[in-house]
Amino acid sequence: MPRFAANLSMMFNEVPFLDRFARARAAGFDAVEFLFPYDHPAAEIRSRLDGEGLSLVLFNAPPGDWNGGERGTACLPGRQEEFRDGTGRALDYAGALGCPRLHVMAGNAPEGVARETLANTYAINLAWAAERCAPQGVKPVIEPINARDMPAFFLRTTAQAVAVIEAVGPERLGLQYDLYHTQITEGDLVKRAERLLPFIAHMQVADVPARNEPGTGEVAWPFVFDRLDAMGYRGWIGCEYRPAGETEAGLSWFAPYRTR
Repeated sequence: MPRFAANLSMMFNEVPFLDRFARARAAGFDAVEFLFPYDHPAAEIRSRLDGEGLSLVLFNAPPGDWNGGERGTACLPGRQEEFRDGTGRALDYAGALGCPRLHVMAGNAPEGVARETLANTYAINLAWAAERCAPQGVKPVIEPINARDMPAFFLRTTAQAVAVIEAVGPERLGLQYDLYHTQITEGDLVKRAERLLPFIAHMQVADVPARNEPGTGEVAWPFVFDRLDAMGYRGWIGCEYRPAGETEAGLSWFAPYRTR
């Protein structure tokens, strides 16, 4: 049966961040993910996880100036020291929180910089991050993001991501297969997942086009989830969607997959 993790940056926004752990547990989730932990001490987050019996399965490395529009630094020339410092900070949190996956955002492609330069910087930074993560039992993952939501984002397609993963090593770097972004950019969700399964280390879900909960858009999610299970995917699927209304009111889609 598919395993779903509540994304606490997107869901349960009716309460402050640290109170969302209890809401996720009450709703039937066994695991959570979120964008960034850095506004809170790791010990406080760990206390909430342990208190609710939740696993943390994914969060993002520092993205640069998020409020200023940056979406990662991995592909940006001249920012290598910042990238390495951020990766080190993320690994400190991952170790304290027992998190096995770290999303490393590529970043927006700057105007006037050759794509080859960005690609080389990206590959070098990811190889460095993979080398640092491995001894701690953490696997970095990369995620293609659609051009509608992030027009300048460097990593756009699953084929581009797989090429990087093969260069760095699939045992050291994984694919974050976001079904929302993939549906917008490429479609063919099930067959594409079958082909990409050896590279996929984490999945995320939201319906299309509005990025709300499954069942509010164009995708036949029961079929997709059944096929993901049948093909042998045993990782987590993060619920990185914006609830259309109150979070719990939109969880009817999740009822067949609750474990408690």
